[in-house]
Amino acid sequence: MIEVQTLISHTLCPYVQRAAIVLSEKSIPFDRIYIDLANKPDWFQKASPLGKVPLLKTEEGHYLFESAPIVEYLDETQPGKLHPEGPVERARHRAYVEFASQILNGIGSLYNAKHEQDFEAAKEALRAKFCHLEDQIDLRGPFFAGGSFSLVDAAFAPVFRYFDVLDDFVDLKVLDGLKKTGKWRRHLAERPSVMAAVAGTYQEDLKAFLRRRDSWLSRLLN
Repeated sequence: MIEVQTLISHTLCPYVQRAAIVLSEKSIPFDRIYIDLANKPDWFQKASPLGKVPLLKTEEGHYLFESAPIVEYLDETQPGKLHPEGPVERARHRAYVEFASQILNGIGSLYNAKHEQDFEAAKEALRAKFCHLEDQIDLRGPFFAGGSFSLVDAAFAPVFRYFDVLDDFVDLKVLDGLKKTGKWRRHLAERPSVMAAVAGTYQEDLKAFLRRRDSWLSRLLN
């Protein structure tokens, strides 16, 4: 019997979503504890040396922090491998998990940009990364590496979820014409583990967060 694990979460964190997706893909039962990162409880600050989510509390009571080691731990200890077997391809997948993190940083630059020129520069930088990504996606689909869901898919599903919200307000054109990326994005959005990774209020919560940024994007949204 698989023990119930605990995922320490924040409602909007894309890195929490990665861990939640992998837990679901592995059919591991888990509870969530949501943290207000502006008012962190003492126990959380002791358990999370970087003061960030996600945290995973294992059945032995250990706290694991940072999404990359959390999902690697889950993949190594639970059946149904989400990393390739070959060392070169596995290393490549790890690199593209990190690439997803860099795109998330770029999305942060986009929604924090104070001026139009900075906003446009962030858009162009994101577009360049997605153009590179387009050439890396397996043509056979529907996932990054073809027919099997991987940790790269778990990393990119939260990336695409940002655009699901932004597309309602702003025509960013960041993903325009990228056919493989678009197909991959749509397929991930329909994946049960991806849909279950956020609360039902996610879209409204994200819109409210973006509107409060005092940024160029927030002015467009308002």
